[in-house]
Amino acid sequence: MLTPMVAGGVVFPGLFLLSKNTLQRLPQLRWEEADAVIVSARLVSSVQAVMASTAGYIVSTSCKHIIDDQHWLSSAYTQFAVPYFIYDIYAMFLCHWHKHQVKGHGGDEGSTRARGSTWAVARGYLHKEFLMVLHHAVMVLVCFPLSVVWRQGKGDFFLGCLLMAEVSTPFVCLGKILIQYKQQHTLLHKVNGALMLLSFLCCRVLLFPYLYWAYGRHAGLPLLAVPLALPVHVNLGAALLLAPQLYWFFLICRGACRLFRPRGSRPPSPCQTQD
Repeated sequence: MLTPMVAGGVVFPGLFLLSKNTLQRLPQLRWEEADAVIVSARLVSSVQAVMASTAGYIVSTSCKHIIDDQHWLSSAYTQFAVPYFIYDIYAMFLCHWHKHQVKGHGGDEGSTRARGSTWAVARGYLHKEFLMVLHHAVMVLVCFPLSVVWRQGKGDFFLGCLLMAEVSTPFVCLGKILIQYKQQHTLLHKVNGALMLLSFLCCRVLLFPYLYWAYGRHAGLPLLAVPLALPVHVNLGAALLLAPQLYWFFLICRGACRLFRPRGSRPPSPCQTQD
């Protein structure tokens, strides 16, 4: 177990530092640190998402029996990804910090004010990204122990499907970068927005009904009878995982509402998702 976790602890922060330093030092680029940090954090998230969804596809398609079949990648990648969630909490804070500095709220007037500004930025970060930080903490403190201990080698198919939820992440990251650099008017942003909406709906929202359907097919049960046949804690866990996905999907739909609204029409309400 230790080797994949150590590898993840080296790969994700290492890729972030490599990307940031490359963007800052290449003569053709020479990006400011804030831009390099923000783009590098999105890049690492996208790389992790591609790796996770690829591992999930391999596991889910390899397990013919959805309960008993096992694949070594299911446990190996779960252990490898744990350091990513810890790293990403810090990377998101760095992004928030640099955005705060760019807006002219940095603490440059003495160490006392700097410390106060740091705490203020940290509070603002936790307030703005509370759900994402909570999601990452739950993945490390709850989902990881459950996946390596409670499952006891069962249900690799379901874990593989859950890993494939990361398919939407690269589109989310690219959308945030385009918004950050005022590229909402471009065709790339509109195409990416459509792909983000579709992938998030299929891989994060409809994923859970699919998992219930897959179990019902295995057990010979109709879809509506599956929740009644499962233990309460399984249904509760699925509901807790689905709830933030529905909230984020609602935010994406609000963003799409503004993105695809005809020009010149009056907005019915603020629809843009802030980053």
